[in-house]
Amino acid sequence: MSLSEEARCRLADIVELQPTKNGELQDRWGLDSGSAVHQYLESELSAYYYRDEDSLIRATPEAVELVGGDNDTQVRLTPDEADVVAVLARPDERAQSVVSVLHDLRDERGMDPAPDVLRRRLKRLVDRGLVDVVRRTVPTYKLAVEPTAIDVTVSDEEDTATVAHE
Repeated sequence: MSLSEEARCRLADIVELQPTKNGELQDRWGLDSGSAVHQYLESELSAYYYRDEDSLIRATPEAVELVGGDNDTQVRLTPDEADVVAVLARPDERAQSVVSVLHDLRDERGMDPAPDVLRRRLKRLVDRGLVDVVRRTVPTYKLAVEPTAIDVTVSDEEDTATVAHE
């Protein structure tokens, strides 16, 4: 799918702002309504964005790659997601089951999320391209990038963490 210059610029906005809302894109793009944003997304960028479980707009990994964001794009994560990234197996290590990640979160971070909550966090990290799924008897997970390529900063103001791919 070939994108116009306007579509490519707007896709770069999504990559930069993610996770974002219609209203934020409406302001950035100078559109009249959130409905106009939705229409544009569906007609021009449907292959390059998705809505997460909180209905926030996120760029697909392909979108990030397309706009050249792999080296300088930041992806906002919740502090809980950042904790998962901190304990998860590295790319050269054996992938971990959900139970193994839960144990590491308890031991290393003092967290005790429900298994379903952890599965949702892992899925969001997979969707962002930060985590790989390795299919064995049960799905297992490990970082898709070296930990040195991830710069995590937790902000008390926005209750988010920032991860920069290098």
